[in-house]
Amino acid sequence: MTHNRAEPIQKETPNITAEQRARLKELFPEAFTEGKVDFEKLRATLGDLVDDGPERYRFTWAGKRDGIRLLQTPTRATLVPCREESLNFGETGHIFIEGDNLEVLKLLYKPYFGRVKMIYIDPPYNTGHDFIYPDNYADPLGVYLQLTGQQDAEGNLLTSNPETSGRYHSAWLSMMYPRLFLARQLLREDGVIFVSIDDHEVHNLQMLMNEVFGEENLLTTIVVQSNKRGQTYKQISKTHEYLLVYTKSPDTEINELEKKGERDDLNLTDEIGRFNVRELRNRNPKFGRFNRPNLFYPIYVNPSIMDKDAFCPVAFKKEGEFSIEVLPLNSSGDESCWRWGRRLVRENIGTSTLNSNVVARKKSSGEYGVYEKYRKTTYKAKTIWLEKEVISEKGTVELGKLGLADYFDFPKPSFLVKKMIMLGMGKEDVVIDFFAGSCATAQAVLELNREDGGNRRFIMVQLPEPTSNPEFPTIADIGKERIRRVIARMKQERKGQLPLETRETPEDLGFKVFKLTPSNYRPWRGVDEDTPEAYEQQMALFADPLVDGWTVENVIYEVAIKDRGYELNCRIESLGTVRDPAQPGQPPLRNVVYRITDPDKEQSCILCLADKIPPPLVRLLELDTTDAFVCRDVALDDETAANLALQCRLKTI
Repeated sequence: MTHNRAEPIQKETPNITAEQRARLKELFPEAFTEGKVDFEKLRATLGDLVDDGPERYRFTWAGKRDGIRLLQTPTRATLVPCREESLNFGETGHIFIEGDNLEVLKLLYKPYFGRVKMIYIDPPYNTGHDFIYPDNYADPLGVYLQLTGQQDAEGNLLTSNPETSGRYHSAWLSMMYPRLFLARQLLREDGVIFVSIDDHEVHNLQMLMNEVFGEENLLTTIVVQSNKRGQTYKQISKTHEYLLVYTKSPDTEINELEKKGERDDLNLTDEIGRFNVRELRNRNPKFGRFNRPNLFYPIYVNPSIMDKDAFCPVAFKKEGEFSIEVLPLNSSGDESCWRWGRRLVRENIGTSTLNSNVVARKKSSGEYGVYEKYRKTTYKAKTIWLEKEVISEKGTVELGKLGLADYFDFPKPSFLVKKMIMLGMGKEDVVIDFFAGSCATAQAVLELNREDGGNRRFIMVQLPEPTSNPEFPTIADIGKERIRRVIARMKQERKGQLPLETRETPEDLGFKVFKLTPSNYRPWRGVDEDTPEAYEQQMALFADPLVDGWTVENVIYEVAIKDRGYELNCRIESLGTVRDPAQPGQPPLRNVVYRITDPDKEQSCILCLADKIPPPLVRLLELDTTDAFVCRDVALDDETAANLALQCRLKTI
């Protein structure tokens, strides 16, 4: 039973439709009548004058309603820690989750709502041969358990989506829609999502993402060179794929990239540091004095420095040593114009060549040129990526260096993901990849943190799709092994060296593994016979709703995720031994009380899973009205429940 003053914990993931409706009610309370949305009032509130006729534009497909119902179905699953497959479980902030990504995203919805800076996914391209998730809105967890062999050994995970199925595009869109919808909920207001795709579905994906994210939030479409030779058996050899880039808000700003290698053009040095120059004259023949008269004016040079390669001071007036007039003329002597107006040039002229951003230099022809002096160390990314590091073969080479090339086809190169990470997130942010594959994203995060001292964290999600390989039976196993081998290599590189002095926090070389499993809470399965005896037998099972074989740690994480909304890196601390001073002869209760804390939310709760809550425990915990205390309902008697309810917020399992 649940005591009158106790509040039952939340045993399922949130009802997303109800939450969306609640947010709508906060914005437009006048659009609700008797608790339901009055769509006519809502449209009137929004000033909607769109005709209701059949010609209205919309994007739909066969099965869209099922995709929406699948999104709205709460999951009965949970995530349990797997310490034996993890590295440095107690200290790391990186996470790998093995399970169906839709069920996992539902579980991450409450803990990570609005907390993720960047998402990158490389979903199935729907070529007719790759994997399509066979979602079932009525029982998504049951389907997952069957497909992964946890319930039915005859479950067949690999399914194709041939064009002859009649729903070639629709099945793919129905799979993608709920996942993208949930992904958007996880993003921060300044968050960004990158999605890899090819020609098969790029048009549909953009329409779908316009619907989920809003077409005003399409930042760009990037063309990525995927290989050199391309598909030579076709009439035109295709050598590219796409990256669709969407933001949560149109105000989101994207980082610029650091100039490195061939892109580093700061090849001059002065007392301040590295710099380069760019001619101030506009070299575009379309512009000149004839159509930009305000940009045609003289700049005066001090020729006291006569060397050809030395920079000279400039001024706006011809006085003193500033005696040489320079006009924006091209090499033929025709009138051009400056790139900057008078005010901007004046603001950038200093008292010497050292503090001036506008300088002059004598050319080989004997004339003087005027230059902008710049020190910028970053550049804006372009929409076409042709670097050799982003080509798909690079991904296979990387896996080969880790000894895994034979186990996974067509991996994305980690440099491609690094470039996205450098654009889309800061050094302390979180990235999620819920089609993780061989975990190129995890490698990119680990290596970038090593390169620049960052503390980025990753969350990888991968379905345990069978591989027919006894060494790595599933793709999830390949992903985990790749992370282990990357970390082992990085540790070997640092062997015998002192810790990095530039890091504010220790380098994170580990990851927690969680696996999707059925809930620790016993599901109500109904009765076969509608008799009092049958109901009594079923109710007896719910005297304690925890399933047989439950463990303390597994229940703690389920409470933390579903009820408290704490992230998977929450701290779990045992409060040690509790002894009843009134009964000194009785053995103490050891490690039955835990404090769970979400550092980012700065929230915590107390949890006790003992079979019986002893009265002294209530006093010893010193709870107050701001504390949440979670325990098993069967562990309380009426008096203890009443005392706890007066002291704190009491929640029972």
